[in-house]
Amino acid sequence: MRVRHGMVATLGLLVLGPLGAGCGTSSASTGKFDPQQNVQPPVASGAPEALAPSPSPTASTPPPASDPIASTPIGKPGSWRVTTYYTAVESLHGGAMTPVKGCPSLHCSNGHAPLGAYPSDFLRIIRTEGSGRITSGPQKGRFLNWSHSTGYWLDDSTRDPAGRPLKAWESAAADRDVLARGQRFVITDCGTGVPAAVCARFRQARWTVTDLFRPGYGGKRHADVYLGEETGPDFSRYSTTLNGASLGAI
Repeated sequence: MRVRHGMVATLGLLVLGPLGAGCGTSSASTGKFDPQQNVQPPVASGAPEALAPSPSPTASTPPPASDPIASTPIGKPGSWRVTTYYTAVESLHGGAMTPVKGCPSLHCSNGHAPLGAYPSDFLRIIRTEGSGRITSGPQKGRFLNWSHSTGYWLDDSTRDPAGRPLKAWESAAADRDVLARGQRFVITDCGTGVPAAVCARFRQARWTVTDLFRPGYGGKRHADVYLGEETGPDFSRYSTTLNGASLGAI
């Protein structure tokens, strides 16, 4: 389980259902595929989706002030807390090269096979966010994932609870008593302290709940959204927490 950006470790282990993305520290939602579970990932056609570059948070033009997509308010306006999580990129981190042991493939738990050596800062973030893309060495292009119950393992993607690759600026988790799995929503207001350009990017996204918080831990007005791969130093402005946000169902 991971403690995603903006969450506190005291939330405890929050795994629910078939998953173990996302991820020992603790996590407020499951977030990624757990290789211990008997869930077969889909067969991809053509180039693997997981290896396609994630869109930069700044690549898209922010939507106009009047959003044309109609939505229905979810809960009381200004009552939501939205946290974020992402996939680390090895080339953006330094530190001493540290060898890692774990599982070389899915459906394995607490393995002891050598998985390569990686920068210590990269590994630290993986143990917080749950996944990282490898950019050097024999495993270049693959993902090094981690969960409290499984340890490290190599994969071709980050995954949602159904074994499908997580989708940048789309995959989300929430309390099942408020947002059911499959619910689509938008962030209509970012609350306080969020720069206008950053809020515009969040408002532009269309989120789908693919993961659920363990009951009693996520909070009734708490959503967790996936931002994809980090893109550089400016990415930190998106890896934040939206306090007092408003959500709308679509």
